[in-house]
Amino acid sequence: MWKVKPPLVFPMETRYRPILESLVPPNPMSQFRLKRGSPEEEFPDLCRNSTWMGRILTRDMYCRQFDRCTHSGVVFDDVIRPGLEEPGAVSVGCVAGDAQSYILFCDFFDRVIEAHHEHKISSQTPESDFNYNNLKTLCVQGGDDLDRSYAVRCEVSVVRGVDDFCFPTHCSRGERRQLLTLARRALQRLEEEELPGRFLSLEKLDRDQQTELNLIPPSSSQQRIGVARDWPDARAVWISNDGSLVVWVNMEDHLRLVSTQDDANMVEAFKRICINLQKLDAYYREFKHPFIWKQQLGWVTSSPADVGTGLRVSVHLKLQQLPRHKRLQDILKRLRMRLDKTESSALYLVSNTATFGLSEVELTQLVVDGVKLLIAMEKRLEVDRDIDELVPTQK
Repeated sequence: MWKVKPPLVFPMETRYRPILESLVPPNPMSQFRLKRGSPEEEFPDLCRNSTWMGRILTRDMYCRQFDRCTHSGVVFDDVIRPGLEEPGAVSVGCVAGDAQSYILFCDFFDRVIEAHHEHKISSQTPESDFNYNNLKTLCVQGGDDLDRSYAVRCEVSVVRGVDDFCFPTHCSRGERRQLLTLARRALQRLEEEELPGRFLSLEKLDRDQQTELNLIPPSSSQQRIGVARDWPDARAVWISNDGSLVVWVNMEDHLRLVSTQDDANMVEAFKRICINLQKLDAYYREFKHPFIWKQQLGWVTSSPADVGTGLRVSVHLKLQQLPRHKRLQDILKRLRMRLDKTESSALYLVSNTATFGLSEVELTQLVVDGVKLLIAMEKRLEVDRDIDELVPTQK
């Protein structure tokens, strides 16, 4: 019952994906009186672009995508806009305007996804697994076994796109408002069944509420690529009464669920996500707008960095010695994790780098095991012991 079965029929991918590379639909710009040069003339300067888009996109690839357009009007220059706006960012540097973008521009997106997630796309359908009982973190006392003297707090978040709607970079005001209505209906159902909470429109939040939610105004980059258009119109947040679950609506994705545990109990944080995400999934199916699933990619949203599971698992760790170790970056790469600084000099945020290639349970287990290993290394360094024998093999 815990296995999420994807739809049985994938007509667009199954029938048309093999011939997409030779498919050149009519130039969508021809209906407008816009001066656009040839693909060779329009090819962007990527010499100093460090994003995955900048490293992967070639002139020939750009020419192949140039005259393609999705049914909702997304052209390839819309896809690569984020990487052109911030060429020095460590990111994928691209975004899908709608679900069809992943099909029509698969020549490009598949390469970016494989490079970022370090996992090959195959004909095998990715599997979702929300059985939190499969997590190997339980100890005899019933909690999880992360050392609380080092693990301070944990967070599990997941993003979802809603079928029949463009993603935030390309959707219209009307679409965004329809998405808000759907979210309000679904979250009201969630409240009635089990989890009481409150639904807040971002337009009505005062400064104190914004500060409490750590709500940051949209960046100039988000405004330029279209994510923050009409801000804060039709944006909202739902918060459970105990504050353990937050659902963001129409931010960088259609939906983003965030489950937190101030005691770093990963089992409880993941369990909360699993239960409530599956309930929302059922509600949206009833509304005839299921979450978007693609045969070879799994769950998809606006960013290629989130395809597969859309799951981010993070833990706040107290570390003093390990961040200064010469082999830290090599260790993190082997663990498929990243370590970011926080406002506190001794507190670091550890999270997964990939969301594709593993199920939800496997991905959470990857982070739990990685955090345990980092804590073990930190303990050794505290007593001036070597950690070379703890360094894992490449995953």
